[in-house]
Order: sequence, then structure tokens, then C-alpha cells
Amino acid sequence: MSCRVAVASSDGKFVNRHFGHAEQFLIFEIAEGNCQYVETRSTAALCDDQEHSDDRLAGIAKLISDCRAVLVAKIGPGALDRLQSHGIQAYVIPDFIDDALYALISSDKLR
Repeated sequence: MSCRVAVASSDGKFVNRHFGHAEQFLIFEIAEGNCQYVETRSTAALCDDQEHSDDRLAGIAKLISDCRAVLVAKIGPGALDRLQSHGIQAYVIPDFIDDALYALISSDKLR
């Protein structure tokens, strides 16, 4: 079984973005315990000066709607709830992307 995971990263190496500040999500396909980069999807950041837009949140949820999970450095409760209502689980794993993806795979949370 395979699934996709979105990663909030500014540098392509580390999970280092707060969900609300992410301007891009790196998409990875996970299959048979292996991870493969698929593409980068750009977006406008959800938060502007400590406020967020419900329209942008809905847009980001749609942007990553084919993903089962998103890896972030931080996420607020409102965004967490909205993602969960779309079937997307958020995991706070501020680590190197490869290490964070393999930690997620090892945890069996994607089954």
C-alpha cells in the first residue's frame, strides 16, 4: 500500500516550517517502506501577522488533499482540526526530512 505525505520545509532538507507559515509543501510517496520525492507544491502562507484566513486554510487542505499526512515543525489547533476533518493527520517532527519520514513509517501511523 502506498500513500503520500506533505512536508513543510523551506530548504528541502529539514522539516522546519510552522504549518501556517509554509509557502511550499514537498510531496513524498511512501510505498513498501521507501520514500520518493514526487513534487513541490507552492502556496501562500496561511498566517499573516498572527491572523489566518479560513479561505487559505481550505485551499491548503485542498492542495494536499491527496496526502494522508503532513509533517510540520509546529501547527495550531485550528489548522490541526481542519486537516483532520479532511482525513489528513499532522505530525510535529522537526528533523531531517528523511529521518522524519522514516520515523513516521516506523511508527506504523500510516496504516
